[in-house]
Amino acid sequence: MPRFFILVVFLSAFKSAANCQPAADAIDSFHIYDDVKVTIDRPAKMFKNRETIITFFALPNGNTTEQTMGKKMAGGDDWHFDIQHIRAQTRFIRQELTRKNFVVVYLENKYRSWPSWKQKHPHFKKEIPHMIDSLAGLVEGKRKIVYLNGHSGGGSLIFGYLAGVGQIPPRVKRISFLDSDYGYDSSYYPGLRQWLKEVKGAALNVFAYNDSVALYNGKPVVSATGGTWYRSHLLLKHLQEDFVFSKSVTDSLVIYRSNDNRVQFFFKHNLNRGIYHTQQVELNGFIHSVLSGTRFDSRKYNYYSGRAYSHLIQ
Repeated sequence: MPRFFILVVFLSAFKSAANCQPAADAIDSFHIYDDVKVTIDRPAKMFKNRETIITFFALPNGNTTEQTMGKKMAGGDDWHFDIQHIRAQTRFIRQELTRKNFVVVYLENKYRSWPSWKQKHPHFKKEIPHMIDSLAGLVEGKRKIVYLNGHSGGGSLIFGYLAGVGQIPPRVKRISFLDSDYGYDSSYYPGLRQWLKEVKGAALNVFAYNDSVALYNGKPVVSATGGTWYRSHLLLKHLQEDFVFSKSVTDSLVIYRSNDNRVQFFFKHNLNRGIYHTQQVELNGFIHSVLSGTRFDSRKYNYYSGRAYSHLIQ
């Protein structure tokens, strides 16, 4: 049976089951393409007349969906359960966006690496857009918009989508790279520029720390040009040719914002040559990737500060 047909069968079956409203936040999980695990986190009640935000979160390298969701830690638990807490951050966002349906779709693959998955799938430029479109179709609602988000190697899925669509569809309203734009090069810029200039409400945010000086066991983590620090500054340089940015500096961050706040970069200092890859997510990073530049920006939370969602961890 062709992979495409398998996908359609799974989607149709899931869509029928999704019509039954659960009593609590719904977590539904299934597999597509033989090697992709999809987990959909929907709010307890979906309001038909409200805008629905479907956020696709591409998992970081080496992590499972359960680890990415996070949980309260107990003795003997793997430390990976305590470094992202996307599910608790999702609950925080829902408490703020009370007039919208906020849905998160976790995307995991059996290789636990989206760069590796793309190597196994020579037709990824067709498969990834098809995956996003088909899964978005599962979510009920008349007014649906899409956010693309991902941490670490999850950025590779986003770039795979951009390479596949060429022109970013107008229903994609936000793209967030949580220390994940390793694969950026100038070939992606024309599409991003066109999207930002032509799509109303399009927003881009990028998070990176200075991994170019980071050390692990005394050795560099990445090459001088291979990390998100270099790639993010390259993207910023390209954007500065078409957009006007302001710069602000805090104790731990250098922040660049476009005049309309639709494009934002958050650069983390690294004076001790440490590794801050996961802290950018843990310290309210997912919340900020969704709410930055909106009227909820930094309300009841601060980026790169104490966890604002601790009381929501289950």
